[in-house]
Amino acid sequence: MTATTITKTVFLAAPRELVWDFLTKKDKLARWFHPAEEDLREGEAYTLLDQRSDMSRICWGTVLEMRPHDSLVYTFTVKPLQGATTTVRWSLRDAAGGTQLTLEHEGIEKAAGEAAFMMLSALDAGWDEHFGRLRKEAKVPVPA
Repeated sequence: MTATTITKTVFLAAPRELVWDFLTKKDKLARWFHPAEEDLREGEAYTLLDQRSDMSRICWGTVLEMRPHDSLVYTFTVKPLQGATTTVRWSLRDAAGGTQLTLEHEGIEKAAGEAAFMMLSALDAGWDEHFGRLRKEAKVPVPA
């Protein structure tokens, strides 16, 4: 059996309610991931835009499930997958004064075919970069 699910966990100095907003609200998505055309809504399509070039569609899919402050599931594709979809699952848990956020990105091997390892590597590195920005953005300021 080969490992084809990207799993990442990050601990954020923010309550789950704030972290949820960073996963679902267009203004906050733009601060760490990609700008969204609209806030994410269960059962609806979403589109994220490429702010580094011409604001064209960079990734898109459909929101499958939203359990506010607990979990979010959506389909996910990018241009190199040529319309094949993967699934992204987020789970949020309380963690010692902050939030433990876990990402599971699955279905990449099936979607990418022979290019699976290249796509896994690219998405893995991309999620690392985005998580670094999320750590900086999604935190409650400490009172002086």
